[in-house]
Amino acid sequence: MLEPDHELLDLRGARPKERADAARNRAAVLDAAAALFREHGVDAVSMDAIAAAAGVGKGTLFRRFGDKAGLAAALLDEQERTLQEAVLTGPPPLGPGVDRGSRVRAFVAAYLDYLLPHLALIRMSETASPGARYRIGSYRFWHRHLTLLLPGPDPEADAHTLLAALSAEHVHAVLPRLGPDRVRQAALRLADALVT
Repeated sequence: MLEPDHELLDLRGARPKERADAARNRAAVLDAAAALFREHGVDAVSMDAIAAAAGVGKGTLFRRFGDKAGLAAALLDEQERTLQEAVLTGPPPLGPGVDRGSRVRAFVAAYLDYLLPHLALIRMSETASPGARYRIGSYRFWHRHLTLLLPGPDPEADAHTLLAALSAEHVHAVLPRLGPDRVRQAALRLADALVT
């Protein structure tokens, strides 16, 4: 069976228009944060260091992003949008045109390809406050996508179960012991179990 119509899945939202100076400041902050995070690690970089490196005031940084978790979410935004576009309109098996099981497996593989290199940032954005992961727009997008694809009596609950195995906190906890290949294989086995 082919995948359902994902017409109603577009939860991404459009970016608001911003003033030219605000756009420059935003780009400077994101570039500085990305460079500092690469060089020193996410946990070792302070918001003060990011503001100084970007050449903006601390107030500008905090008003725009709130905290490091907000900054992490902004840094991840483009990668998330790219993955969401691939889910909606990309080539199969991630995009439309193949059976549901193939799309679920492709999503798990693509999500892990996104998660593993950005694990520290995603973990920060998902754990900034209790329940933060479930309030992130991208989580709602991934959940809706899987809910539309998964068969069975309760695809909504099954989608949460599969996404739990892909949470940054979970992957961070098990990665040192299992390694990326075993994490990937376990997530794909879970996906296979949910689509059969």
